[in-house]
Amino acid sequence: QVQLVESGGGSVQAGESLKLSCIASGRTFSTYAMGWFRQAPGKEREFVASYSRIGGRIYSADSMKGRFTISTDNSKNTQYLQMRNLKPDATAVYYCAASKGYNITAVRDADYWGQGTQVTVSS
Repeated sequence: QVQLVESGGGSVQAGESLKLSCIASGRTFSTYAMGWFRQAPGKEREFVASYSRIGGRIYSADSMKGRFTISTDNSKNTQYLQMRNLKPDATAVYYCAASKGYNITAVRDADYWGQGTQVTVSS
C-alpha cells in the first residue's frame, strides 16, 4: 500500500510556471512506477508524464513535451512535475499516481491515486 499526497497547485497567469510535488508514504518509493495525470472540467483524466518502475525511463504525453518535466528524488520519496509557460488549457486537477506494474501511461494502469491538486491558469 502507498499513500500519495500532492501539493504545489495554485492560480497563475498564462506564461508563468508551477512545480507540483507528490510525496509517497508506505512502501519504498522506487517499488512503483510513478506518474502524473490531469483532469480538466468536463473532460476525462489524461496522462501527463511518468517514470517506469525499472530503469526509470521517462514517458511524456506528446502535447506536453518541452513544457512539462517530471523528476524524482527517491531519497525523499517525492516526485515532481515542473510546468513552464503555462497556458489556460492546462487548467485542471493534477493527480499523482502509482502502479505496481512496469509503467503507468494510462488511467487503467494506476493502482493508487493522490487526492489531486488544482492548477488554474488565467489569460
